[in-house]
Amino acid sequence: MGSGSGVAVFQGNEDELPEGAVVTNSGRLSVAREFHEPDPSEQPFTPVQLARLDDALTLTSRETGLRFALYLGDLGDDPRRTAIDLHSRIEGYNDAVLVAVSPAQRVLEIVTGAEAKVRLPDRGAKLALMSMVASFKEGDLFNGLLSGLRMLADQAGTRH
Repeated sequence: MGSGSGVAVFQGNEDELPEGAVVTNSGRLSVAREFHEPDPSEQPFTPVQLARLDDALTLTSRETGLRFALYLGDLGDDPRRTAIDLHSRIEGYNDAVLVAVSPAQRVLEIVTGAEAKVRLPDRGAKLALMSMVASFKEGDLFNGLLSGLRMLADQAGTRH
């Protein structure tokens, strides 16, 4: 690959390209990869559970006027810093509450924005966190998240 203007351009032999690869008219390399459906047994939630979580997020946000968000996945070497970074990417993050869970790391972080923290103090968030952890220990990630969202919404109160 070479570049003349900061854009990578393919300059090799087209006969050596892997299957599914082509050089476009602009000189860029385009590679097609076969799509594989995710294995349902590897997914943490069923489609119905995902819909219920989405409804719970929508209702808690609508009821409280705060933006609730969930993140499920690896939180890296510094889970708190990663959760804070993820929270900062939420539109209107000052009014946002992020629940970040990394089941493999056994980590749960709740991050609140400056305005959200006024309505959802650390004590309230900690109660919800303890409730979620209790459910997670029983292997019930889905209901732990649902009840945690309900508790966070109850602690925050209704929209003013």
